[in-house]
Order: sequence, then structure tokens, then C-alpha cells
Amino acid sequence: MITAIVLIKTSVDRIPEIAESIAALDNVSEVFSVTGTYDLIAMVRVKQHEDLAEVIPGRISKIPGVEGTDTHVAFRTYSQHDLEAAFSIGLDN
Repeated sequence: MITAIVLIKTSVDRIPEIAESIAALDNVSEVFSVTGTYDLIAMVRVKQHEDLAEVIPGRISKIPGVEGTDTHVAFRTYSQHDLEAAFSIGLDN
């Protein structure tokens, strides 16, 4: 499983509706409204690197009000919580 952390700039007056649209997408596990340079952070989980292109520029970036994204691909997961969740649904790392 590949995890990408997507930092998202949006139209500030539309953050809640944009966040809900992103959260409804397949492969998006969480969306956080945050302070700082970016307005939202989305956690994207896919099986293959090629799938990131479909989800991030293919779907997230096309949502009206999304002004830009900055994507970080995770190399490893160190959180015990994440590891337990992955094993409980039968995913192989």
C-alpha cells in the first residue's frame, strides 16, 4: 500500500464543501482542515504508484475550488496504529 500526504490550497470560503468532495473520493482515507500555508491535508492510499496520478491530478485537482496541491509520498509507516489497521484488513506491505 502506498500512502501519499496531499497538501491542498483551496478557495478559503469553500473549504468545508471542498473537503467533503475530496473525502468522498475513492482512495482518500482522511481529509483534515488545517492552519498554515495549506487549507486541507488529504491522506491518499493506493496499491500502485501509477494510481496516484489518477487520484491526485486526475480527481482531487479537478474539484472546483482546489487551487493547488503539494504531494509527499511516504516511504515507511512507523505508527503502530496504522500497521495494526493494515493487517486487520488483510493488506500486505
